[in-house]
Amino acid sequence: MQENRVKRIMSQGGLALGTHVGGIADPQIVEIIGLAGFDAAFIDMEHTSFDLHDVQLCVMAAERAGITPIVRTPGFDPAFILRLLDMGVQGIQVPHVSDPAMARAAVQAVRYPPQGERGMAAGSRAADFGKTPLLEHMARSNREIILACMIEDVAAIERIDEIAAIEGIDLLAVGPSDLSRSLGVSGHPDHPRLVAAIDRVREAVKKGAGTRLALPLNHAAFPRNAAQLKELGAGYTNCAPTPEARLLRSMQEQAAAQRKLLG
Repeated sequence: MQENRVKRIMSQGGLALGTHVGGIADPQIVEIIGLAGFDAAFIDMEHTSFDLHDVQLCVMAAERAGITPIVRTPGFDPAFILRLLDMGVQGIQVPHVSDPAMARAAVQAVRYPPQGERGMAAGSRAADFGKTPLLEHMARSNREIILACMIEDVAAIERIDEIAAIEGIDLLAVGPSDLSRSLGVSGHPDHPRLVAAIDRVREAVKKGAGTRLALPLNHAAFPRNAAQLKELGAGYTNCAPTPEARLLRSMQEQAAAQRKLLG
């Protein structure tokens, strides 16, 4: 397993930039993300039709490009998470972590003993098919793998100090869209209730067990650029839009420009 580029940047106090692989299940997208200068490829299994084979090809492409492959899981399933980790995924993002018990369960699923209860697989791809000694693989995995718990619900905000105090969590990733919905303020960017909730997460992170904050870049519900996110204390951000949205926008602009010339 290679060094986790996102973890290195965060440990140096920087803001790591990731972007979405989107719904185009082609590892070349991941290579392009790396060539473009991003630090991570965000592989979303919650809102796409990606299967495990698609993800593995994306992980291999991320390794080739020298960037961090981070997977948002469809939900919380330790057995499914184990399969992702054994193929070499370097970041697991669990959606809708709403209480400390679920956060602790996520740590147990992602970390090897003594931090967690991840199942052993000495011959996995993540362990270089057995070339890396098991104890070395375990230590490296616990050191290099990122666990991000998504904060998207009022219930999570109410217990955010407890969640942030759990060791083994690297990122508390705020999802502004779902959090706005949970707060009853959807469609109202920068609503005071949303800003206050994010501030509660920020304060919890400061007092927590070494976690960092993750917020999306220029999100419609909470529009902030990279400099503003770093000022807020964020250590990681995903840069929208998805590749298919970028492609559509570029094609629309070109078609409109050429039709304008035609009169």
